[in-house]
Amino acid sequence: MAYDFDLYVIGAGSGGVRAARFAAGFGAKVAVAESRYLGGTCVNVGCVPKKLLVYGAHFAEDFEQASGFGWSLDEAQFDWATLIANKDREINRLNGIYRNLLVNSGVTLHEGHARIVDPHQVEINGERFTAKNILIATGGWPQIPEIAGHEHAISSNQAFFLKELPKRVLVVGGGYIAVEFAGIFHGLGAETTLLYRGELFLRGFDGSVRKHLQEELTKRGMGLQFNADIERIDKQADGSLKVTLKDGRQLEADCVFYATGRRPMLDNLGLENTGVKLDKKGFVEVDELYQTAEPSILALGDVIGRVQLTPVALAEGMAVARRLFKPEQYRPVDYKMIPTAVFSLPNIGTVGLTEEEAREAGHEVVIYESRFRPMKLTLTECQERTLMKLVVDARTDKVLGCHMVGPDAGEIVQGLAIALKAGATKRDFDETIGVHPTAAEEFVTMRTPVAG
Repeated sequence: MAYDFDLYVIGAGSGGVRAARFAAGFGAKVAVAESRYLGGTCVNVGCVPKKLLVYGAHFAEDFEQASGFGWSLDEAQFDWATLIANKDREINRLNGIYRNLLVNSGVTLHEGHARIVDPHQVEINGERFTAKNILIATGGWPQIPEIAGHEHAISSNQAFFLKELPKRVLVVGGGYIAVEFAGIFHGLGAETTLLYRGELFLRGFDGSVRKHLQEELTKRGMGLQFNADIERIDKQADGSLKVTLKDGRQLEADCVFYATGRRPMLDNLGLENTGVKLDKKGFVEVDELYQTAEPSILALGDVIGRVQLTPVALAEGMAVARRLFKPEQYRPVDYKMIPTAVFSLPNIGTVGLTEEEAREAGHEVVIYESRFRPMKLTLTECQERTLMKLVVDARTDKVLGCHMVGPDAGEIVQGLAIALKAGATKRDFDETIGVHPTAAEEFVTMRTPVAG
């Protein structure tokens, strides 16, 4: 049978665009459907605008520390509307770049909501198109639990478009999105409280990292409420919000921001017309080749719920394009040693196993840790400390994990990720000459283990 397209991609986020562009480059006839915005979550309501807001929040510290270096500043004034307008302009520019990337690659762009009619057919804007392969890359969507008054809360989608900076913000959640936005609001001057139902935020990260960040955020005056959850939210006559916790306590806020999880975006996608199956959490079930139970339909990125990170979706998109249209270049995505950063203030950078994971996996470990006040702060009153940690296998000397909390942690860990991916040992680290004076050199000068 002759199909209209070799590959029809639903969703123009990171993974979908990567798969489409490269498939077209390999000679396939490709179309992409997008109902919202080109670039997906990351470009529009995720990592890119969030990082811009993190930069904005960090200036408060820079101004504070400048006096130690002889700078006299008039009282700094912050304008939320200017930051948001400039952010919007940059996102619009990136939308245009994504459009050009697709069109210049020879991809057909369909703007509208695509629905799968059968295993080889898609309907969009009243038209139907056939495809040999259909790729679902629709991403995720933030969820707010349906407690009483949940309509008064916002998610990350709305946070990027607030008309003004709230005076009092209650951030609910314990994952990286909650921690990052708490840092943004706090750094920009809002009275901020982070509320999490568990013992300590960032479950799954190294224990030392979690505790260190808790200490640093407490030093900065951020309110931290653990083992706490919201029962209901009531809007007051003056527009403020009264938040009642499950233990009966009440808090007041001008904004309640929920970052308690994301669901796969499968609304009105037509999966019932196919053999596609979902897992227990509602994500699209795929095999190691990203194929669903319906052989002609594939899925990747956040919608399959594996590792929900932009660079992972990019790698998956590349793998799909190669396997289908350039099999001699195909290689599977390696999900081990994926580096990641949390743009909290201070930043977190991590790659490899946590100490807890290494012990659980049966490794006999040696732990190296260093906590120090960065050189930049020695002329200031700021008492922030940086944490660096290496998890080493005692038998093989191999570095299993590398973790950092401090300025530019993500930038530093990216380079170290290559070393860990290549199988570097602690001896390799020790024999590498440091760049002096930098914080990063501490990773190659740690000599005394703190625990075994």
